[in-house]
Amino acid sequence: MTRSLLPPVAEVLESLRVVSLPLATRFRSVDHREAALFEGPEGWAEFSPFLEYEPGEASTWLAAAIDFAYEPQPVAHRDLIAVNATVPAVPAAEVSAVLARYGACRTVKVKVAEAGQTLDDDIARVAAVREVLGPEGRIRVDANAGWNVDEAERALHALSEFDLEYAEQPCASIEELAELRDRLRKWDLPIAADESVRKATDPLAVARAGAADIVIIKAQPLGGARRALDIVEQAGLPAVVSSAIDTSIGLAQGALLAAALPELDYDCGLGTAALLTADVTTDPLIPRDGQVPARRTVPSDELLARHAASADRVAWWQQRIRDCYASL
Repeated sequence: MTRSLLPPVAEVLESLRVVSLPLATRFRSVDHREAALFEGPEGWAEFSPFLEYEPGEASTWLAAAIDFAYEPQPVAHRDLIAVNATVPAVPAAEVSAVLARYGACRTVKVKVAEAGQTLDDDIARVAAVREVLGPEGRIRVDANAGWNVDEAERALHALSEFDLEYAEQPCASIEELAELRDRLRKWDLPIAADESVRKATDPLAVARAGAADIVIIKAQPLGGARRALDIVEQAGLPAVVSSAIDTSIGLAQGALLAAALPELDYDCGLGTAALLTADVTTDPLIPRDGQVPARRTVPSDELLARHAASADRVAWWQQRIRDCYASL
């Protein structure tokens, strides 16, 4: 969306509602997820970059939210999106309880390489997931760039006994990913790029370098569905649509992006409403039979009021939107 087509920032702020939703499991060192929601001609949208993101990075998230609220989304090719469950870096003993919140998902993404934890913790967690899923379930691991090449090779070799579907962002740099992919070639373990796409100034660099087999795309960090679809087309790689811990408003944007992909070979990371103990709608996008619908979501006035953030947090988000808007 060009600057000339942007709605006035005052219009965006007019319908703004800021919520703080409790998490069932601590995630990214927080117990509550804050999100700013606003309404446009096409419906409600979510702006929820993580709190530490500066305006330069967070402004892309605002562009995506404005696009979702004010523009029709690309044509959908499917009505339902198969999704994975997500297991945070919890002790192995807690895995069953986390997975129980998702129902019958056939695929699980397991967080690994958590600061302060060990490879033994990762192995125990993934083993617990395999025990719950059984031999037919699909397991992917996400290191969030937490390993160097040698650490990643050692860890993935140790985890390979659990029949991994792919490894997401095992290392930080494109050069490291390329080296690791070369080392893993005989193992036939695909590498998926997340941060190397959504946090990169050039999201196509990882594909050009031959450093990934799969791209992870997220509607908010990439500026909306159209830009995300363009990245997938130019990358020429299979895509997995994922999200942060969004409300069902934000997850709806991701689900409609997944619906618009010409091909969707992998289950998507859009089931994370199951990690919240509250949401903003009476019909949340919680996985049912391993799927979520591709549709917009309307918040409940009662739930918006019940989970409203404090006045000082609302003021903080208002100023954040003004700062990000100025960068668009």
